[in-house]
Amino acid sequence: MVSRIGRFALAALATVVTAQAAPAGASYLFWVKPSFTGEPVRGDEPGIGIALPKATPKELQAHLLWNMRAGLNVAALQCQFSPSLMTVRNYNDLLRHHAGELNDAYNTLNAYFKRTTSKTWQKAFDQYTTKTYNGFSTMHAQIGFCETAAAIGRDAIGQPKGKLHLTAENRMREFRNSLVPQNDGIFATRQVLAPRQLVSLAPQCWDKKGRYVERKCG
Repeated sequence: MVSRIGRFALAALATVVTAQAAPAGASYLFWVKPSFTGEPVRGDEPGIGIALPKATPKELQAHLLWNMRAGLNVAALQCQFSPSLMTVRNYNDLLRHHAGELNDAYNTLNAYFKRTTSKTWQKAFDQYTTKTYNGFSTMHAQIGFCETAAAIGRDAIGQPKGKLHLTAENRMREFRNSLVPQNDGIFATRQVLAPRQLVSLAPQCWDKKGRYVERKCG
């Protein structure tokens, strides 16, 4: 019998099915794209993802891959308003080309939660995955998020097998930065949008079912 976590993992890694995407082409969601670039990360830096106490370097690498895959999955579902971004095709190609490395990341994360939470590891992993997906939820920054996801997806499918983690290490800070609303670069001197903050990843901001508690953390 497939476990709850097993069912969730299969659903999360399943190919996104949608109408046939438009042919490849440049996208112009911005006249001048704002800069979301950031420094390479290991996976334990603040704001990159849910904290994994006592994680090994291998587990942190798996954590980065799982976060990037989740973000690209969210983009495949939310960014279809611009077919030229090809977020669906990028995500599906990613799953096929890097299946081995993604499966290793999934198994490594399972092992982490078994090691650190013992009998409750399935629940802990389920909550971790739910929070990871929710952490990529955005409305006011959708354009920046979608264009950045498209670029990261192209980079990811261009990596040789076994090297997907390099894209995660080099571009996860950029991915997270894209969730903060930014003006088009052509309006760089204007304050068009009120400043907003990312959803907090602090443990006290989430309830036992993995739901964000807005009254506590805004």
